[in-house]
Amino acid sequence: MDPSTQVTTEVAETMAETRKASRFIVPVAVAGVAAATIGLVPALAASGDPELPEITAQQLIEKIAASDTQTLSGTFKISTDLGLPSFAGLMPGLGGDGGGSSADPSEKLTQLVSGTHTLRVAADGPERQKLTLLDGSDEYSLIHNGADVWAYDSKSNEVFHEKAPEGAGAPEEKEVPTTPKELADEVLKAAGDTTSITVGGTAKVAGRDAYQLVIKPKQAGSTVESVKIAVDAANGTPLKFTLASVEGGKPVVDAGFTKIDFAKPAASDFTFKAPAGAKVTEGAAEDAAGEEKLPEGFEKGLGDLEKGFGGFGGSGEGVNVIGEGWTTIAKLDTGAPAPKTDEAPKEVQGFLDSLGDKVTGKFGSGTVFKTKLVNALLTDDGKVYVGAVTQDALLNAANTGK
Repeated sequence: MDPSTQVTTEVAETMAETRKASRFIVPVAVAGVAAATIGLVPALAASGDPELPEITAQQLIEKIAASDTQTLSGTFKISTDLGLPSFAGLMPGLGGDGGGSSADPSEKLTQLVSGTHTLRVAADGPERQKLTLLDGSDEYSLIHNGADVWAYDSKSNEVFHEKAPEGAGAPEEKEVPTTPKELADEVLKAAGDTTSITVGGTAKVAGRDAYQLVIKPKQAGSTVESVKIAVDAANGTPLKFTLASVEGGKPVVDAGFTKIDFAKPAASDFTFKAPAGAKVTEGAAEDAAGEEKLPEGFEKGLGDLEKGFGGFGGSGEGVNVIGEGWTTIAKLDTGAPAPKTDEAPKEVQGFLDSLGDKVTGKFGSGTVFKTKLVNALLTDDGKVYVGAVTQDALLNAANTGK
């Protein structure tokens, strides 16, 4: 699949995947991410770039593919810069119904899509992983140990518990990429003739010697300037992942370890007992197939999304893919006029106005909603053009009437 096609496809998939993915606990959780996308600024060692044997891009890709790191522990630093205004205070209930546990991973891990965060991670194969999100003096821990998933929020003294779905250690379902290796795998799978892949020198990451794999679009019009993956020279494990935007400034995605140890963590790292007095919330029941039950009517809505947003307020003609590679644009026809922002509450109206620019062209008029990575044009007659492309690319696609 082309890189930007995957980005736009995941926009529709993320709502369905977020809660499911949060239960398949992995060493570093971003939610999202993916989806949407993340930016991390890990601290690098102060020493100079190491001298390492020469290696080709193909050999380095093969080294990543052959890596099979099963055990590790360390510190991970994460920050996000999508170029969006703050959501703070916009909708207090955003992300949940307000009636669940503050320790629920599907609620808590949404924090990772903005700001800067430090995490401790540990992993011992597919059955045992632990992530601890540090926020000042407070900690949030997420632990997968065999058949159980535990989460603990020290600030509220609340515990969330779920039984891990059978086979959660190696799920067949598509997951949101959540570690440098998973992010790297997604990009490498998507790379094709529209992509330049080179080795861009060496680096010290978390005290480890690493090669730098540099991935760039060959096409003009993409919002992606480059993707850089720092790969452990000894074992091929991706240690740092950086996604830079053509807009410059802070990276959109820059995920990496500041400390890492590949020794097997102690078994006690993955044990958990609810503290005295803590409120314990059990996760939602699952059906016989192991799928989480969704609110009434929600499954139909997800089905509509998969058909290209058809059924949401209009006839819907599904998704039309324009272009290829990094400049792929998805066109959707909702079949209904775009909602007017001036009819929204004042706070929401101001937020939407800060995101979008009014535009006109042969297609008529509309609004371009922008981030540093994914941009979308919503025309006044209900058509949507979205992709990891520049505003000019969206307008050209709309003007050609494709």
